[in-house]
Amino acid sequence: MKNSRPIISSGPDSDEFEDRPDTGPEIELRPLVFGEHQHGVRLDLALVELVPEFSRSYLQQLIDCGGVCVNGAPVRKASLRVKVGDSGSIELRPTPQSQAFKPQAMALDLAYEDDHLLVLNKPAGLVVHPAPGNWSGTLLNGLLAHDARAMGLPRAGIVHRLDKDTSGLMVVARTRAVMDALVRLIAAREVSRQYLALGHGPWVGAARREVNAPVGRDPRNRLRMAVVDGVNHPGKPARTDIELLQNSEQGCLVRCALHTGRTHQIRVHMASIGHPLVSDEVYGGRLAAGMQRQALHACRLAFVHPVTQQQMRFEAQLPPDFKQALREWRLGEPATSL
Repeated sequence: MKNSRPIISSGPDSDEFEDRPDTGPEIELRPLVFGEHQHGVRLDLALVELVPEFSRSYLQQLIDCGGVCVNGAPVRKASLRVKVGDSGSIELRPTPQSQAFKPQAMALDLAYEDDHLLVLNKPAGLVVHPAPGNWSGTLLNGLLAHDARAMGLPRAGIVHRLDKDTSGLMVVARTRAVMDALVRLIAAREVSRQYLALGHGPWVGAARREVNAPVGRDPRNRLRMAVVDGVNHPGKPARTDIELLQNSEQGCLVRCALHTGRTHQIRVHMASIGHPLVSDEVYGGRLAAGMQRQALHACRLAFVHPVTQQQMRFEAQLPPDFKQALREWRLGEPATSL
């Protein structure tokens, strides 16, 4: 049961995928015969030798759910010691991970496309990569349907990500050479990314502010990020330039320019200066102004095309929910500049 899927590159931003049994209809019933090498060995370890294309954790889960029989009877103990001459069977079922990397047709809002790359406007609510809880219907699935070549690229050509509930611009590679080049440009801070954010509370002080504070796992809640000291709690350098665009008693509309790309960086930095994003309940924001997701939109993207060397600049208009929030708080929409 070998599945064709995009190459997943390892690294600090790689998603971890967990093998779990699936109850779908595609089941391969494979016979088992335990030989001398498996005599006296735990069942799960014996299966690793007999079914090497699957992980031990996945095989243990098949045992737990009754998918393994020894000498005609289901066995639910991975610690069972098998003997030479024992026989049985195993029901090999597709894992959610193996089912995740399949093309799924979806409407992509493309701002630009050529043979080398594309730029798209991601809607809020769309997950970028498959992961536990979101094994299908992701942007990656849509990219596989849009271009068959994406199957041979790490992450289907995705070189940076947006949170599920963040809307806006992303660049995606269509060849390996361009993907590597874009990764280098991002690492060298040569890809300009700007966001519009709506924060709680009126802005006070200078209209421009630089937040230079390391971001790492929140020591009090490992499921979120936080500004950390970098000594007692590890973190990575993070810098965000923030510019006030509109102000009101309820909140402030700001433009954020990223110099680094840490997980949840803008959300964390805005919360750290007392302006958590509207409806970002993870980082202290409250549901307000009709927003049902964090008020963050990737509005501008600029870079030099790795092949043509042309300067590429893109701007995405605010989505309807963000516009409505500005109207409710009597804030004006920012002027476009492209």
